[in-house]
Amino acid sequence: MQASHTDNDVLNGPIISTFLRFAIPSILGLLAITTASIVDGIFIGQFVSSAGLAAITLLIPFFTLIFAIALMFSIGGAVRAGSYLGQNNIEAAAAVFSKCLISILIVSLLFMGFSLILDRQILTLLGAPDELITLVLPYFHIICVVLVLQVTSMVLYYFIRLDNRQKLGTFALVAGALINIALDALFIISLEMGLKGAALATLAAQIVQMLILSTYFLSKNRRLRLLLMPGNWSEVTKVAYNGLSEFVNELSGGMVILLLNWLLIIYQGVNGLAAFAVINYLIFISLMIYYGIADALHLLISQNHGAAQAKRIRDFLITAMSLVLVLSLLLISVLLLYPQWLIQLFLQDNAVESQQLSAQFIMLVWPLFVVNGLNVTLSVYLTAMQKPLPSMLVALTRGLLLPAALLLLFVTWLPDKQFLIALPLAEWLTFILALVLCWKYSPSNIIEKKS
Repeated sequence: MQASHTDNDVLNGPIISTFLRFAIPSILGLLAITTASIVDGIFIGQFVSSAGLAAITLLIPFFTLIFAIALMFSIGGAVRAGSYLGQNNIEAAAAVFSKCLISILIVSLLFMGFSLILDRQILTLLGAPDELITLVLPYFHIICVVLVLQVTSMVLYYFIRLDNRQKLGTFALVAGALINIALDALFIISLEMGLKGAALATLAAQIVQMLILSTYFLSKNRRLRLLLMPGNWSEVTKVAYNGLSEFVNELSGGMVILLLNWLLIIYQGVNGLAAFAVINYLIFISLMIYYGIADALHLLISQNHGAAQAKRIRDFLITAMSLVLVLSLLLISVLLLYPQWLIQLFLQDNAVESQQLSAQFIMLVWPLFVVNGLNVTLSVYLTAMQKPLPSMLVALTRGLLLPAALLLLFVTWLPDKQFLIALPLAEWLTFILALVLCWKYSPSNIIEKKS
């Protein structure tokens, strides 16, 4: 099969314009998801209660487990399939696509069943007091079903983008986000359905999103076909290995949030948990933007890695890091200049204690926003160059080892809420490690060794 015009751009086109053509749809799509999640938080914080906001924050560590598995298949599979496409091996790429999609569907169904059977035990383990368990249980049941659609859509989205259907992927995410926001307003404000209404809005949005993404299979000129008998399943192990850093990154983040939730409940109570929910949303916003850039980067690098083009890989990496740094500085400017406006988006006026705590939290953790996007970019670069162990080391260091160790150390040494400085310190120490590893595994070194 002859390479398409878009493939020629990936391997031969101008660096900046090619990068932006892949990055902008990805950023817009992930921003759509971010907007829907933020609006969820705003509606719950403003029209349900700060306790409702705290309750859904408690669920984050558990749900990161299934998202970690989905990212592992999405990014590990897309990188491997992208390398095959760079070699013009269409059948091998389609086989990887099929194995990843079937695998995540099976895993998510098992996860849903496990979650519904052990619902109260899971919520207790997450640190939810009895009053929050009663509040969040109906939301939890619906979201467990939603996750099957959500993670399957995630894998499908990554591979659709790999086959140059960025517009379709972005349209699906934007449409889902708009429906989620509209139904949030209807169910939470007009019908006063509380957390259950938020969950039902998410369910409807995910159904629409999956239906739009599924129109990919109606395209006659698509390169990735769904094969019910995709060949040797041992390749799934290689996909998982290559996506290991993304799995570790997501899962580790969830474990650190779990530790933070426990510490906040112990030292600050439910008000502290609600206050830190605002920080969680800000971190989520930043990471979604950076993941949008990283998605474009791994797609471009994986195909140029397959074509052994070291200079283009380096140029794409520099372009991505420059964009991340500019966006990081803009985000920090808003965070430091308008903190009270951001806080009042999520917390009601009568939640005075939570608002005050949130402002103090922002002043402690803002330096992490300088480098967290650069760490994500460098980790994805290593994954795209098929160096999963160094990539996993970066992900594990920033996502679990340093923040967990520093949190436990500082909570005994530092007064009150000062232990939160562990989070930015962990990001900065990881940044030094990531630079060293990316210098060691530079494009020229890897391509020369491969040759």
